[in-house]
Amino acid sequence: MLKPKDFKFDDESFLIEGGRALKGTVVASGGKNAVLPLMAASLLAEGETVIEGVPDLMDVRTMSSVISHLGAQVFYEEKNKTMRILFRGFTTHEAPYEFVTKMRASVYVMAPLLAVMGKAKIALPGGCAIGVRPVNFHLEGFRALGSRINVEHGYIEASVKKLKGTRIVFPWKSVGATINIMIASVLASGETLIENAASEPEVVETARFLKAMGAEIEGEGTETIKITGVKTLNPVRWKVMPDRIEVGTFAILGAMDGNDIKVENARADHLTAALLKLEEAGAEVDAGESFIRVKGKNLRGVEVETLPYPGFPTDLQAPIMAALTRAKGTSIITETIFENRFLHVGELLRFGADITVKGRTAIIKGVKKLYGAEVTCPDLRGGAALVMAALIAEGESLVHDIYHIDRGYEKFEEKLSSLGARIERVKEFRTRD
Repeated sequence: MLKPKDFKFDDESFLIEGGRALKGTVVASGGKNAVLPLMAASLLAEGETVIEGVPDLMDVRTMSSVISHLGAQVFYEEKNKTMRILFRGFTTHEAPYEFVTKMRASVYVMAPLLAVMGKAKIALPGGCAIGVRPVNFHLEGFRALGSRINVEHGYIEASVKKLKGTRIVFPWKSVGATINIMIASVLASGETLIENAASEPEVVETARFLKAMGAEIEGEGTETIKITGVKTLNPVRWKVMPDRIEVGTFAILGAMDGNDIKVENARADHLTAALLKLEEAGAEVDAGESFIRVKGKNLRGVEVETLPYPGFPTDLQAPIMAALTRAKGTSIITETIFENRFLHVGELLRFGADITVKGRTAIIKGVKKLYGAEVTCPDLRGGAALVMAALIAEGESLVHDIYHIDRGYEKFEEKLSSLGARIERVKEFRTRD
């Protein structure tokens, strides 16, 4: 049993003893970024929608609170990861500050509110501090569909008599805006074309879910999505796709020297760019229909550039940086999606990593050893990277503010422990100012 040393009590942290090889099998949870829009889209149809494979995460709980406030009854069965959403109609058109500021994806409820009620009042969304990520693409899309939009006093207010199909061209690809406008358009009159649409698997998953409800959608997974509005939709039963970012995180962890990790409930075709990059770095990758196995060897430096799907995911930028801190030679990571997604660098330096940031590029020179440190999670994926660094560091580490990690990784410490990691959740002990 790990014993904390000279720390003061506060909240919750991970206490980690590094330097142990990780081997074994983990089962990935259902996709967080897929299930959140499905929960919102369920409000397009009255009746009972059942979603299987729903992870028990803070973000899922927050979305449950949002749609419950709007009139849905949400029941979650932890044992079989099944969520039942019973919806008989909206009881309000407002999604208040207390819920929405906790999670950016709450803005997805704006689509069913406008499509069904013709009005919505949504607090400006919150979430990780990885960049500005304005909702202007969402709002311009709703305007194009005929909505009147007003933003003031921290709220978005929108109204429309009836959404009308139109042509919408996004200036650049936005997963959230593509999903939100697609959800809204399925009940709009006429035809909607979304051009320069995002093609991420979560967009395709949402489209397939809507089609199962009775929507008419073509072109999901391409840059042009065509939606022909229908009058009504029906509730469905659905099994959510695997969480490709959780899968990718464990795959990258498997690539570290001495590790051998098999991830089940995994779609290799969702992570082609990331798996190819791990092979380029020297890891051994084996993938089947529903699993990915990665064996770590002496990694060598590589160049990584985050890009929209099917490119290297921005959500895996921080995890692969943690792995590359020990790679032989120099690695270069260029972040093209978000302008403020190197917040984890300062914390990785505390482990003894050698990283220099120049604008949107990070230069990582591999070191022989990392050393245990006390660090603080800056955001969800950065937090995962710090845990990964602690696992390969020599000695004990303490990772604070793990509520960020709880937003997106289900039972993270339990899954890591099953692989042989020495990690436990403890009351937070702070020594840093």
